[in-house]
Amino acid sequence: MSTAMNDPRPIADQTPPRHQTLPRPAMCRHCGLLQTIPALDDSSSASCPRCHTMLRRTHPDSLNRALAMTMAALSLFGVACLMPLMSVSTAGISLSADLFTGPERLQQRGIWELALIVLFTTVAAPFLKLLGMAYVLIGLKMSRPPRHLRRVFGWIERLRAWSMVEVYLLGVFVAYVKLVDIVHIDIGLALYALGLLILTTVAADAVLDRQAVWEEMERRGLSDESRGTNATVMLFEGRHPASCETCGKVGFLGVGSRPSCSRCGSRLHHRKPNHMARCWALVIAAIVLYVPANVYPVLTVVHLGSGAPSTILGGVEELLDAGMYPLAALVFFASILVPVLKLGGLIILMISTQFAWAGRLLDRTRLYRIVSVIGRWSMIDIFMESILVALVQFGAIATIEPGFGAISFCGVVILTIFAAEAFDPRSMWDAAASSRTTS
Repeated sequence: MSTAMNDPRPIADQTPPRHQTLPRPAMCRHCGLLQTIPALDDSSSASCPRCHTMLRRTHPDSLNRALAMTMAALSLFGVACLMPLMSVSTAGISLSADLFTGPERLQQRGIWELALIVLFTTVAAPFLKLLGMAYVLIGLKMSRPPRHLRRVFGWIERLRAWSMVEVYLLGVFVAYVKLVDIVHIDIGLALYALGLLILTTVAADAVLDRQAVWEEMERRGLSDESRGTNATVMLFEGRHPASCETCGKVGFLGVGSRPSCSRCGSRLHHRKPNHMARCWALVIAAIVLYVPANVYPVLTVVHLGSGAPSTILGGVEELLDAGMYPLAALVFFASILVPVLKLGGLIILMISTQFAWAGRLLDRTRLYRIVSVIGRWSMIDIFMESILVALVQFGAIATIEPGFGAISFCGVVILTIFAAEAFDPRSMWDAAASSRTTS
């Protein structure tokens, strides 16, 4: 089964067959279409018939399989934190680095903002995400699960975009290629653990049916809704529907009311409040920071007494001069092209919404999906720099120091991530529908 259909009929109050979900109302998070997801068997999916956004994908024994994968990922993360990533040596001097060394070196050089962001995205966010997921899945197996499980799971969903282990690993690879001609490098056990961690977390995310987690919380009595309330019947009683931004449950807004989601407790809004103003402010701030991010050096490499500050574009040119064309293309795409495409894409989305353009809605929705996913990969340059600063400190032989441009560039990446989260793509469809009605 591949597509959810509009279906105004009430959901039958009955227990679904084994390995089958009940039909449920849903609102597409990308186009705002209100619809009913039909009953799904295991390994089935439902997508929006208007914009083709995936609404739900079911998996057999989802919660138990996800718990097993999450526990394995936690073990691998422990290895990655306790063991060295890489060791380098030259002229009889040896240095090693782990996940904490880069942020520590950045902080020692007074760039505490960069140190904090690297530490959060590579250690804190991934660990809290895995620990919180394990806590929720284990808690649901208890005879009386804690009521705060729904709050924990809601925060896990918010941390998902900030857990950047896979981006960090790619940054380590870029650092390795840049260092291989300067020093002797030994790969540490933590690097292999990170590779396995990424595979394990991808598998855990793939087998987890998040709606099954929320439904299990409802079944175990962790929601606030009264017993026997039929959401689909309420859907057609004239109140304004709203989809919870945290758990996706459809709720209803009365005149003058400010209700909360009955399932996760989050505040309900028909659309993200003030999303256009917030998105414009974040995009403008990112554009302002983009100038010093490309003008000022991101790092300075001194090898045997010679060297000069290097900007982002200068780093790409160095890779081209060294004949590392695939790596140069990767850094150019992630560090230069992606921020420009993301800022340009957001501007197009906002202008088209404000002018109520009715054309190419599907293409603009696809553009939003791309913009909301690719921005985090620009952190490759920041993670690479944290590794280089940690490993290359050999005095007059070879030294790498961070530059001010790295702070500005990191600010651009963070602001564009927030801007993509602030924008509400459903407003594009609302504006187009309004334009057709008035014309």
